[in-house]
Amino acid sequence: MNSLLSGAALGAALTASGVFQPSVIVSQLKFENFHMIQAFLTAAAASTCIVTAAQSLGYLKLSPRSFSSVGLFAKWDGNVFGGMLLGTGMMLSGACPGTVLAQVGAGVRSGFYAFQGAVLAGIVWTGFLQPYLSQTPKRLPQSSPEDKKFLTVYGTLGASRTTALVGLELMFAAIIGAAVSFTSLGPEAKISPVVGGLCIGAAQLLSVVLRKSLVGTSTSYEEAGDWFLGVCRGNGGVPKRYNNMLFSAGMIAGAFALTRAVPVFGQVSPTTISPLNAGIGGFLMILGSRIAGGCTSGHGISGLSLFSTSSFITIAATFGAGGFVGLLRG
Repeated sequence: MNSLLSGAALGAALTASGVFQPSVIVSQLKFENFHMIQAFLTAAAASTCIVTAAQSLGYLKLSPRSFSSVGLFAKWDGNVFGGMLLGTGMMLSGACPGTVLAQVGAGVRSGFYAFQGAVLAGIVWTGFLQPYLSQTPKRLPQSSPEDKKFLTVYGTLGASRTTALVGLELMFAAIIGAAVSFTSLGPEAKISPVVGGLCIGAAQLLSVVLRKSLVGTSTSYEEAGDWFLGVCRGNGGVPKRYNNMLFSAGMIAGAFALTRAVPVFGQVSPTTISPLNAGIGGFLMILGSRIAGGCTSGHGISGLSLFSTSSFITIAATFGAGGFVGLLRG
């Protein structure tokens, strides 16, 4: 029940903030509208304060996200490669692993095609790519205890956690302030993106209180792949885990409930995303998320809150690649 409630809160928050709309994501990656970055960074700033407080009080004990490697050139090459696939998929589909669930709940047509591609990617990851990567000999040395300090940005920089918190919050505030002051919003904004970001932060708080866990969605597609393959194989092979799928189901329900209760939040600005692009984009974003070990919520909101170096790398690669594809597509 806690997973459902937490998921419903996040689904409703993404919908109210407007960042679930395909036009918001596409226009952000084309640098035409800065609605998404305002909501995203506000959510990350709020989440960082919440998580830091919960960790300091001893209520929450979570380690920073580890690096993801595919064994090519660095311990974090999976974060780069996966983030690039995630950003490319976001640009093609106008969705991310979390917002596509809100799109399904709100009845956004392209979201259904992106969701199908996402589920297919979960099956491919679980059944084929993950086993292949786990069995592929790594050409890089494994992490040593001395490498642990590099898991966080403050460890990498040789700074204190407090210094990192203040610096990060000031950076978020400066970017948000510049976006609010020098850019205008489109018709997608039913409420201020900053208020929407605070709503997403509130959903993170609820997840911390109810589950002692942070929000993240891409693992649910991996779980779906486990279930699909388990049913196909038979012999009692159905997996026992399903909490992440419950969280995602809650997100769909939360978006559905909000758009029915307050129809204005379900009004979506038109944007042209073909079923083929939506499906391919949905596939790429989940494959990329699993390679990187997280998505825009798991790395972007939750991972940044833990000062995870891998999350900063992944998000930089995500928005870099998404922006590059956006510029190519005009």
